[in-house]
Amino acid sequence: FIMGKHSSSKVYDGFSVVFRQWKAETTHCRFVHGYGVSFKVWFEGELDDRNWVWDFGSAKRSKTLIDGKTPKEWMSYMFDHTMIIAEDDPYRQAFEQMGAAEVAQVRILPAVGAEKFAEYVYEKLNGWVVEESEGRVKVAQVEFREHEKNNASFRP
Repeated sequence: FIMGKHSSSKVYDGFSVVFRQWKAETTHCRFVHGYGVSFKVWFEGELDDRNWVWDFGSAKRSKTLIDGKTPKEWMSYMFDHTMIIAEDDPYRQAFEQMGAAEVAQVRILPAVGAEKFAEYVYEKLNGWVVEESEGRVKVAQVEFREHEKNNASFRP
C-alpha cells in the first residue's frame, strides 16, 4: 500500500502593485499600470501530527525568514503599494530616483510580468516552506492573479 501525498492551498491577497513590461513595445503593457494582485500557493507533503499539510497562519509565526523578514512582512514589502521594475529596464535609474524621493516604493526584480512574478514568489516561498517544515512540505505551485480574468502560474 502506497500513501499518497496531501496538498492544501492558501491565497495571499490585498496587494496593489504597479509595473511595466518595457519590452512589450506594441502593447499598452509597456506603460506603468497596476492591479490589485493575489497569489495562490499550493503546499504538498506529508501530514503533521495535527493532520495538516501546512499551517495556514505560519506566515505570521514563522521562525524562518525571507530576506530578513517574516514571510507575511516580506510579501507586504514586495507587493503592497509597490512599483516593480525589471532590472534591465532602460529607465531603471529614473524609477530608482522616484524611490529615493519617496514618491514610490520601488522594487527591482530580475523580470516582471505575471509568469515571472509567480516564479519569483515560488522561489522565495519554497525555500521558506522546506526549511520551516524540515523538508516535510514543499510548494507545488504558485498562481499570480492580476484580477479575476488574468492569471499565470509556475510549478517546477
